[in-house]
Amino acid sequence: MSAFDPATLTFNDQGLIPAIAQDADSHEVLMMAWMNAEAVARTLDTGRVTYWSRSRQSFWIKGETSGHVQSLVSMRVDCDRDCLLVLVHQVGPACHTGRRSCFYTDVTDGDEVELLAPME
Repeated sequence: MSAFDPATLTFNDQGLIPAIAQDADSHEVLMMAWMNAEAVARTLDTGRVTYWSRSRQSFWIKGETSGHVQSLVSMRVDCDRDCLLVLVHQVGPACHTGRRSCFYTDVTDGDEVELLAPME
């Protein structure tokens, strides 16, 4: 075992890495957002999942305003070190639409089906 160094991650030209949030218990994929090196460090330091908002150009602690908190269980790095899987305990919906998951639309054989209604 060795200490994790965020500098070993491969960030894109904007200094970001995609982070997929997955429920640690059900394994449901909840959402995808971006992190920079500081957001990775803050997430690991605080246990509160922190993303980088590209539109606001600021840190975004999941649930800080909505109460729909993501608590870090563990973080995984993919084989190319250019994507993160963040295993979380999610309180309430993960999606800004009020749904449990951002991945609520199925496309099969060219047809779209809404799988999840808003929780609230």
